[in-house]
Amino acid sequence: QVQLVESGGGLVQPGGSLRLSCVASGSIFRISAASWYRQAPGSRRELVATIFLGGATNYADSVKGRFAISRDNAKNTVYLQMNSLKPEDTAVYYCNTGPSAIKVNWGQGTQVTVSS
Repeated sequence: QVQLVESGGGLVQPGGSLRLSCVASGSIFRISAASWYRQAPGSRRELVATIFLGGATNYADSVKGRFAISRDNAKNTVYLQMNSLKPEDTAVYYCNTGPSAIKVNWGQGTQVTVSS
């Protein structure tokens, strides 16, 4: 079973930046698109960003221009660079396969809190 471990979250002021990392125990991201998702309290989990095998990326409108997803296949790791953070970005962030792919077990996520 592939395990996913997210890290890099924390408390940041509005306008600040964070870089999230997601390490997979296997090479799942070498054969599948990878995505970041987030879930705010009382809300459904939503898709934030996707990076496809060829390197193309896609973003939710709410984060376009502020977030950047990338991957390092040699390290089985996917990153999410988050800039110009807003309070509405507060959520638990998770990584997994792309939106059209079969999901692996979800990790514990990493909490991002944007507050002054």
